[in-house]
Amino acid sequence: MILGDFKVFPRTGRLIGIDWGARRTGVAVSCADGMIVSARPAISMSKYSHQELVAQIVQIAKDEKVSGIVIGLPLRTDETESETTKMVRDFADVLARVTDIPIIFIDETLSSATAQEQMGRVRPRDIKEKLDSNAACVILENAIAVIKRNN
Repeated sequence: MILGDFKVFPRTGRLIGIDWGARRTGVAVSCADGMIVSARPAISMSKYSHQELVAQIVQIAKDEKVSGIVIGLPLRTDETESETTKMVRDFADVLARVTDIPIIFIDETLSSATAQEQMGRVRPRDIKEKLDSNAACVILENAIAVIKRNN
């Protein structure tokens, strides 16, 4: 189920953060108290179809025993939705049909830029390999901050 408000989103337990991308989808997972967020390997879309991506996310969620899924929602700077926003919502709809884990969106504006800044000076190859999951960490950290503010 896709929730519209963090007030009804789980306040405890491990969470998974997702930075959906047409080429790679970044994944991050938190510890139960939200103090530590760790990147997981990004999922390459060249290797998987969208259905397989959903299956991969569901498997990670089961393996990690998560209580909630946070998906970064790419909005324009004026907060309107783009074609990519629609693709992310479509992905979330498919995910919601195959899992009972609550799903929520959070604005992902500047998450990739923040992640790249946090990575510091790295080789271009490392940016490609790690940026998406590091952006998922930023998305998840932002969501955890919202959850804690709502407590």
